[in-house]
Amino acid sequence: MQSVKERYSAAAFEREDALCCPVDYDPKYLKIIPQEVLDRDYGCGDPSTYVRSGETVLDLGAGGGKICFIAAQIVGPEGKVIGVDVNDDMLELSRSAQPTVAEQLGYDNIEFRHGRIQDLKTDLDALDHWLSARPAKSAADYKDLEAHLATSRQTQPLIANDSIDVVVSNCVLNLVSDEEKPQLFREIFRVLKPGGRIAISDIVSDKGSPEHLKNDPDLWSGCISGALTEKGFADALSEVGFAGVRLDKLEQTPWQVVEDIEYRSATYVAHKPALATSDEEELNVIYTGPWEQVTDETGRTYGRGARTKVSGSDANRLRSGAYAGHFVIFGEEHDGNSCC
Repeated sequence: MQSVKERYSAAAFEREDALCCPVDYDPKYLKIIPQEVLDRDYGCGDPSTYVRSGETVLDLGAGGGKICFIAAQIVGPEGKVIGVDVNDDMLELSRSAQPTVAEQLGYDNIEFRHGRIQDLKTDLDALDHWLSARPAKSAADYKDLEAHLATSRQTQPLIANDSIDVVVSNCVLNLVSDEEKPQLFREIFRVLKPGGRIAISDIVSDKGSPEHLKNDPDLWSGCISGALTEKGFADALSEVGFAGVRLDKLEQTPWQVVEDIEYRSATYVAHKPALATSDEEELNVIYTGPWEQVTDETGRTYGRGARTKVSGSDANRLRSGAYAGHFVIFGEEHDGNSCC
């Protein structure tokens, strides 16, 4: 949306307090980050706390690069951080700060890439380079462009399939249009490795925003009226295949209240199921509690203490994320059958 582009381009040069919620970051990670990045940081959570040493991290809507610069310190020289943003001015800010951070760290494990977070296959820098040599001036040129895009999206995507350990994002997904949000969640799922996970901080609402609020450019670009509901965000993750979806943090106090709709900061975590080693083999699982019974994303209900037969892929799903530790899975090579 044009209002989002204009507002965040301006915010790359001068801080706008209305674009962010108060967030407490670990001060030890802020020492090496240039002040201009800290001053122009806009977020509503700290998904970097979910990052681990040695991982490959993707930050969607990286902005000035603050979360990337924090994550770079956590993953260390063996890890890698990729920040994606579509805004040219924000990219210029993050890329200009990168050498300073790398010098302080003693290594450079960050890449800032130009692209839309709802289309992680199209590399906009590479497209610019291609168009500079072959400007589209006719219908024939446009056909060549379409063919080039189709090929490059498959052979040289901005972010490859199954290549990321953890996807993070900080108050950005709500800025994507409602029509493109389903594709956005599919793209996040695509780029994660099997067993990979997300940690996404965003603004959510207790009720859906009516159309007249969504059509207000200030409310949309201000991370308000484009927000999904608390349940809608979780459902969107489940619908594309994520397992163990959990609303890990939800602020009690609303950030904004507009027409009796409460908008607040939330952080969701979820896992992409690991690959099944033997999908056709049935395994027995027992849900250990604490609830009397639970129902998963597929509609299957597990009673506490009751054995349930599941496929290999279902067992892998129950082995990951928020499910881990709540199920005993029998029939595996190392299931600890002996009590002695």
